[in-house]
Amino acid sequence: MHQNFGAPEMTEIVGVRFRDTGKVYYFSPGKLEISAGDHVIVETSRGVEYGEAVIANKEVPTSELVPPLRAVIRRATTNDDERHDANIALEKNAFDICLQKIRDHNLEMKLIDAEYTFDNSKLLFYFSAEGRVDFRDLVKDLASVFRTRIELRQIGIRDEAKMMGGIGICGRPFCCTTFLSDFAQVSIKMAKEQNLSLNSAKISGACGRLMCCLHYEYKTYEEELRLTPPVGSRVDTSDGPGTVTEIAPLEGMLKVAFTDRQGETVFRSFNRDDVTVLKLPEHSQSKKNAQKPKGSEPKDAEQ
Repeated sequence: MHQNFGAPEMTEIVGVRFRDTGKVYYFSPGKLEISAGDHVIVETSRGVEYGEAVIANKEVPTSELVPPLRAVIRRATTNDDERHDANIALEKNAFDICLQKIRDHNLEMKLIDAEYTFDNSKLLFYFSAEGRVDFRDLVKDLASVFRTRIELRQIGIRDEAKMMGGIGICGRPFCCTTFLSDFAQVSIKMAKEQNLSLNSAKISGACGRLMCCLHYEYKTYEEELRLTPPVGSRVDTSDGPGTVTEIAPLEGMLKVAFTDRQGETVFRSFNRDDVTVLKLPEHSQSKKNAQKPKGSEPKDAEQ
């Protein structure tokens, strides 16, 4: 740990991941210099594990860490790599055996994955199910076959999609299996702000939940919408005053309606930087007033 006067206390860490696109966990490198891509042996709450370093030695504020910070034991050796590969083969065999045992016990559960700890002290099976499952007899049966500690872990539908993978409606592999390490909360408000259809079939992923991309694209839309006059705004343009009828916030473009001399409505497009807002629509004014702190000055409401 290093501490400078006036600066936050810092701790050296490395980031390790145990599954592709899985969550990144921080460990203490000790005196080791670890590079991104190195395979390492670390101590975890489950025991000794084999993982891949995705963040090299780096200092982070100690306040961001959740103690205790466990240690990197060593860089993986050739023997460690061979053992890891052997465990993967054992997991495939364990999966098939467990699948048959589930059928034998006639249990309403869907087996998703099997995973050995690095030292083979525990064998975990991940499954999904509609409700609670009494798998006590199954655990006893599996323990008698594998002669090690057995853990059955029920996971949610989003974790199931992450483990199994697939192709989304966009035609690309699932975000959760390619780069998203954590699931964030997604709300229907995020779809509304992005002007998407609220048809659940169009904004839900293969898991049946709202698409994760609604969340990580939301902040961009939120910022662009803040800069863009909303539909219904009165704006001054190079062609005179008009009313905003359509917006494309990511492009920064507006469609503005004018009334010509013959009383007909015509539409023209403008960049939002080329117009001046004369009056916001009533619903936007109401929203601003609702958010304004009691007793605040008008200039405070603009900040």
